[in-house]
Amino acid sequence: MRALLPALMLIGLATAANAHPHVFVTSRTEIVYQTDGRLAGVRQIWTFDDMFSAFATQGLDANGDGKLTREELQPLAQTNVDSLKDFQYFTFAKLGGKQLLFKPPQDYWLDFTDKLLTLHFYLPLSSPQTQGKKPLSVEVYDPTYYVDFEMADKDPASISGGPACALNVVRPQQLTADQQAQALALDQADFSAANPTFGAQFANHILVNCP
Repeated sequence: MRALLPALMLIGLATAANAHPHVFVTSRTEIVYQTDGRLAGVRQIWTFDDMFSAFATQGLDANGDGKLTREELQPLAQTNVDSLKDFQYFTFAKLGGKQLLFKPPQDYWLDFTDKLLTLHFYLPLSSPQTQGKKPLSVEVYDPTYYVDFEMADKDPASISGGPACALNVVRPQQLTADQQAQALALDQADFSAANPTFGAQFANHILVNCP
């Protein structure tokens, strides 16, 4: 087994040393409401770039049939969600400006399609929330910008269940020349110590307003 973040770091060291980001993820996010209309949690679907996918799946084809099944990938999925706990699953949510807390992930699994690894997991809130007219914001990003999250072109976010709420997606702006220079100049230690929220500038914003 291999953990997600250590794997990301290994890839980074093996490739463009000290250049951020090291790994690219295409994300889809589903905002989940209960049948009683209360906000219940967030489901994430993250597809990793081809280089990370190839690295992370080395040696996992247990039966040697050339395919990676959900069962063969499940130990890696377990390790990945365990590793992401210390990083708040790169998922930050506020309701009416108040930070929401999540329970450990549920229903987590990996698939490997067209040579790309995709992690699926559901983050339940610590307790269901009545949203009312309070705005909900969900951000997906890595504060250290070690991982670059880009929302999918098609269906980057959706709502499941609940009231007829309006969903709006705000994508981050492209890096400026100065930001690119900062990212290229700093290593992981520098990001953690001096720029702990550098990646927040490139957060993917999902905004939900309900009637």
